[in-house]
Amino acid sequence: MTDEGAELPERERMDFDVVIVGAGPSGLAAAIRLKQLAAEAGAEISVVVLEKGSEVGAHILSGAVIDPIAIDRLLPDWRDEDSPIKTAVTDDRFYYLGPAGALRLPNFALPPLMNNHGCYVVSLGNVCRWLAEKAEALGVEIYPGFAAAELIYGDNGEVLGVATGDMGVGADGAAKDSFMRGMELVGKYVLIGEGARGSLAKQLIDRYDLSAGRQPQKFGLGLKELWEIDPARHKQGLVQHSFGWPLDNRTGGGSFLYHFEDNQVAVGFVLHLNYTNPYLSPFEEFQRFKTHPLVSGTFEGAKRIAYGARALTEGGWQSVPKLNFPGGALLGCAAGFMNVPRIKGSHNAMLSGMLAAEHVAAALAEGRANDDLADLDPAWRASDIGRDLKRVRNAKPLWSKFGTFLGISLGGMDMWTNTAGFSLFGTLGHGKPDHATLKPADKCKPIDYPKPDGKLTFDRLSSVFLSNTNHEEDQPVHLQLADADVPIRDNLPLYAEPAQRYCPAGVYEVMRDDDGSNPRFVINAQNCVHCKTCDIKDPAQNITWVPPEGGGGPNYPNM
Repeated sequence: MTDEGAELPERERMDFDVVIVGAGPSGLAAAIRLKQLAAEAGAEISVVVLEKGSEVGAHILSGAVIDPIAIDRLLPDWRDEDSPIKTAVTDDRFYYLGPAGALRLPNFALPPLMNNHGCYVVSLGNVCRWLAEKAEALGVEIYPGFAAAELIYGDNGEVLGVATGDMGVGADGAAKDSFMRGMELVGKYVLIGEGARGSLAKQLIDRYDLSAGRQPQKFGLGLKELWEIDPARHKQGLVQHSFGWPLDNRTGGGSFLYHFEDNQVAVGFVLHLNYTNPYLSPFEEFQRFKTHPLVSGTFEGAKRIAYGARALTEGGWQSVPKLNFPGGALLGCAAGFMNVPRIKGSHNAMLSGMLAAEHVAAALAEGRANDDLADLDPAWRASDIGRDLKRVRNAKPLWSKFGTFLGISLGGMDMWTNTAGFSLFGTLGHGKPDHATLKPADKCKPIDYPKPDGKLTFDRLSSVFLSNTNHEEDQPVHLQLADADVPIRDNLPLYAEPAQRYCPAGVYEVMRDDDGSNPRFVINAQNCVHCKTCDIKDPAQNITWVPPEGGGGPNYPNM
């Protein structure tokens, strides 16, 4: 990515026992647990965590209602401290929405695992900032603003470490005056906790065939806004979920509305990326949802203060790839531990980081390095993570196969029987990967979305502004096309080029001359909020998301 023929300086190399990519819940839990185990054994384990965001938490986006099971194990005294985990769930509601009304589902009819009492409404970004302080106090080195861009392999194909991306490279690939070579961070084990559809995890899954024998991974797109509302309308501890309108019966998804401290409300919408109509826009469906009578009153006189979007892993039990590879392991949402019916994954992400830490610490104690942690993959299925995911393994397939109303009813019945240890359905498959589910545009009806009013509903560009997204403009485009002709030659005539609608940040446009001729595919990479939807949903699998210069992307203050 520099002047052709130019001699690149050698990278600076730093050696550690364990290199962790991603300062999310899984990576930070792994780092803390490694240091705890080292202290218990009277040993030293050097640990470094790389984070591509400008600071810890800058790229963290989640609802979030968290199950405290993992934090209770990792930091059992957390309730005695001043932590960002303050708002306990006090009111738990589920609704089925129609166009103008809502049917509340009685809590007693829901499977016990759907109960949110005992959980907490949080900003997951602030929880990660708090966990980072805990990790650093134990001696973990955390490097924010450094994107792990490349894997380093040994002579036998084992992973030795990662390299951060070069800084100061221009859009033309030439080194600028500010050019700085990336660093090599080498470890005895490398743990990958990048989140859903991580770029390095994607390479590792392919290189080591980690998804062999598994179902295709499934994804959703989560969109979230943070509002400051009228205190008279605020109900701290209220957790509200819904499904149904504005989506049709064949399109999966749902909403959340969480009231937490300081008169703030998190409102969000999750749309399953196996939808079929290429004219559908997840962002516009989210805006439409907010106009429903059940929720619109919450935002009267309110102020929207933040926006973001992020892909979620939804495949669950049958789609989690093999975790271990020679030299390391996948953690958290990089592997896919979200419980879809509960819309919760951070507890399993943390548990997976802790579990990996225990296997790595044991290997280091035996003097091992860069080998295969072979016992890790069966261990997670026998753990609380496996028990959590196995009970809900058919919820997503049933929803996809039978539609929202019948599919959720059957899924609920299956979850009830799973409390007794059996399933009427066994383990169902997911079918097609999400990029293969679109129907041709000429078989679908265009969707006429209303114009935003600027008070309750908004456009994408004003929303991206609230995400504080920024990238160095003069750098290579981090959304790479394998074939630049595909969007206009193939996707436009067949699918009306869906990228201009599925992207929640207005990154992709089809521009034309004034007379409607000469269509051109434009990538506004500056807008990218790193949600990874394009990497997942593009029907030609022609778009690859790679890390931009470290520190680029959104800067979420408290999402």
